[in-house]
Amino acid sequence: MYSFGGNWVDYMDKLTQGLKILSDDDTCVFCGDTSWGMTLEKSLEDFRYIDNLPGKKILIKGNHDYWWTTLTKINDFFEANDIKTINVLFNNSFTYEGVAICGSRSWLSDDKLTAVQNAKVIAREVTRLRASLEAAGDIQNKLCFLHYPPRFGTIVIRDIIDVLDEFGVKECYYGHLHSQGHKIAVRGMIEGIKYDIISADYINFTPQRILV
Repeated sequence: MYSFGGNWVDYMDKLTQGLKILSDDDTCVFCGDTSWGMTLEKSLEDFRYIDNLPGKKILIKGNHDYWWTTLTKINDFFEANDIKTINVLFNNSFTYEGVAICGSRSWLSDDKLTAVQNAKVIAREVTRLRASLEAAGDIQNKLCFLHYPPRFGTIVIRDIIDVLDEFGVKECYYGHLHSQGHKIAVRGMIEGIKYDIISADYINFTPQRILV
């Protein structure tokens, strides 16, 4: 078990308490960094914990989800281990009460990479986000969930935002930011899109209800 101090102290107790608001009718989206396990097998205990929660769950890849492989391998692993209520958002989309749930990991520039390398990663994430939004078909109301924020302080990942604009996305939710990062998290309506941070420690480990 890992902890980062601050609001993360006793975070499993907080999660267990906060997740009690879920019901069998709910669909809960996890915006990445779901398990510290380095493989699917080493993450199985975490998957079982999530699977036992009420309702359906959708996982997005985070920068620490090293267990993440291909969609086929993940789905096969879930089936082999009787994980029945978890899906992964990976070049696809899901529907909840007529609303499309779309998204991808996205990206923020990494100082360890060159500008060319960062551009390649962003281009790949743009392709994945586009595939997810296209998978929603003719559904007009599309909610977008990302791991990395498309806006962070003064940083703007314009290529990602352009795709959101192209598909008429009006609401975008993201994770990744913790502790000091909360202070420069972008929230509210900007250029026609509503942004909000839903990192676990930001929402006090209690799912934020988006559709009522």
